[in-house]
Amino acid sequence: MSYDRAERVLALQAVIFAAESPCEEERLALVLEVPLEDIEELVEELSAAMGDSALQIVRLAGGYQMATRPRYAGYVQRLREPEPERLSAQALETLAIVAYLQPITRPEIDEIRGVNSTGSVNGLLEKGLIEICGRKDAPGRPFLLSTTAHFLSAFGLSSLEELPELSPTEGDFREQLRELVASGEIEPEGLEAAVETEGEAEGDAAAEDEPAAAEAEQQAAEPDGSAREEQDVPMDAAGEGGTG
Repeated sequence: MSYDRAERVLALQAVIFAAESPCEEERLALVLEVPLEDIEELVEELSAAMGDSALQIVRLAGGYQMATRPRYAGYVQRLREPEPERLSAQALETLAIVAYLQPITRPEIDEIRGVNSTGSVNGLLEKGLIEICGRKDAPGRPFLLSTTAHFLSAFGLSSLEELPELSPTEGDFREQLRELVASGEIEPEGLEAAVETEGEAEGDAAAEDEPAAAEAEQQAAEPDGSAREEQDVPMDAAGEGGTG
């Protein structure tokens, strides 16, 4: 069979590049319209032409595939690594409360923190660090929150038993949490605590950390007298608070 060999070598490069999986010789011969026995030689010519390239042709799983050369693996790995997620101090404090007192409701978190934690809870739900694990048998049937397997992975823990010891029953529990967060003892491995400037911190306080007492007073004025706040779905991004 007569064909333009240089053209087929370039076509071979295009086909292997576009393929989602290793291309078998039979498939390549059919696509390129060349004899099966010519494929190996065409691959060798292509490999020689790519000698100075960061890419190479490798034989894998019974076929040929384009891959990066080992010397560039570090660059490719850094490209594929996801950008580290960021947690504000407020979100990290909220996450610590859930980790130590789970299952717990958002209103209970608000009571401990003394502020509205909707924004922080929503952000932690979106990041997959906490999840809804049921409802509490209480007025309004509020959602119960707990940590996830992703939380353990992000913090390098095999189980919750590996968390630093605290005394949740003591009155200064929140202060213990603040000290724990500040010390970096629960600093996540796959997450970064957001470094906030004074202005950003003030913005957070205005957006998310509105005193929970004010909200409670407003809810107490509701005609039905039920804990309307506890009925809010934590994942509702339109709820009070910022992104936490």
